[in-house]
Amino acid sequence: MPRRIPADQAAPFDTDVLIIGAGPSGLALARALADASVRSIVLDAQDAATLADPAPDGRDIALTHRAAVVMRRLGLWERLPEAEVAPLREAEVYNGSDLKPLRFDPQGSGEGELGWLVANHVIRRASWQAVQGREAIELRPSTKVLGLAIDAAGATLRCRAGDGAESTLRAPLIVAADSRFSESRRQAGIGAQMRDFGRSVIVCRMAHTESNRAVAQECFHRGHTLAVLPMNGGESSIVVTVSSDQALAMQRWSDEQFTAWAQQQLGGRLGEMRMRGARHLYPLVAVYAQRFVAERFALIGDAAVGMHPVTAHGYNFGLYGVDVLSALLAAAHRAGRDLGRIDVLQPYETRHRRETWPIFHGTNAIVGLFTDDGEAARLLRQAVVRVAEHLPPLKSAITSRLTRSTATPWPPLPPLPPLPKLPPLPSTLASLWRS
Repeated sequence: MPRRIPADQAAPFDTDVLIIGAGPSGLALARALADASVRSIVLDAQDAATLADPAPDGRDIALTHRAAVVMRRLGLWERLPEAEVAPLREAEVYNGSDLKPLRFDPQGSGEGELGWLVANHVIRRASWQAVQGREAIELRPSTKVLGLAIDAAGATLRCRAGDGAESTLRAPLIVAADSRFSESRRQAGIGAQMRDFGRSVIVCRMAHTESNRAVAQECFHRGHTLAVLPMNGGESSIVVTVSSDQALAMQRWSDEQFTAWAQQQLGGRLGEMRMRGARHLYPLVAVYAQRFVAERFALIGDAAVGMHPVTAHGYNFGLYGVDVLSALLAAAHRAGRDLGRIDVLQPYETRHRRETWPIFHGTNAIVGLFTDDGEAARLLRQAVVRVAEHLPPLKSAITSRLTRSTATPWPPLPPLPPLPKLPPLPSTLASLWRS
């Protein structure tokens, strides 16, 4: 049975915010809160050595200008080795064998590039480095979260350390940053819209004899999609999206067979190619939480919005959410307010949903169109690419989302209302506890 904690028996707080997940979003939030003197404890099941020096996982992240601004503010950007930051100057979208792509470039934006590409493990390493030695941040690696409870006065986590010892931690607010398949989200009673595309992505690095020109390529072919992310040093990240059964078969190919196939699919645009490292396979599932906040609980990163990688917005959305949520919590902390109150958290829900909802659903619609192998869809794709190429306002709108260094300009939200005087909540308020 769920365990219920009466408000008058609540334990004292161990910190201001409990953060579940020491990935890039969770660590970025901890750093942002520390800069505002808001204390946090960050928990993760992985050990400290893995978090400090994560292995390459094949994933490369496209960073927007706004994301770069947030990373600089949090002391993350300066920790990225210069050689690991690749400029993204243009993007081309190909429909099948059509040699005339839809092109995007930063002209008219005042910027020299659309964004930058950085390996995921490099970002994770920089994120871990950025929270070291901060008095307001307590890191607890090798710690598994067993359950959570919400009551009238606070939120509690039950944990198990690497040595098997169990303990409880209590704070006004819990923030879950534990992946798109968040167990904490489920325990908090928040559902999610999940779209399983029935496809998987194979990612790897390849060297090539022709320059990638710092141009990304997205090639939609019958039955599969092939993307090229231009990295430094004569290399590119190759991302292949195919049906999951075909992906398993392709993973069994030799490096020579896979390389020859990728080279042929690109029409030789990168010249002779060769494998650089291992191939990695990931199932393709997009996730959008039904809510981003509840009383004493919030979601950030992929736990809130897990994007299809075609638009490369996943980590960017995580940083946007951290930027908004941390600012709201910092303001509430300065005002002496309860950080877990729903009226403190609700503006984050509103702003992050407005930022992410159109892109999430628009992306899924585009993916549906460009992965449909029917003849009608093929002709529609061809028309979309050709029309969009000759619609400067449309191209400009897409480019501006990448190059804008501030939030999307929505109408201003009203200020937080003053804290009302409320009667004590009944001790029967729903709480969640996993035994």
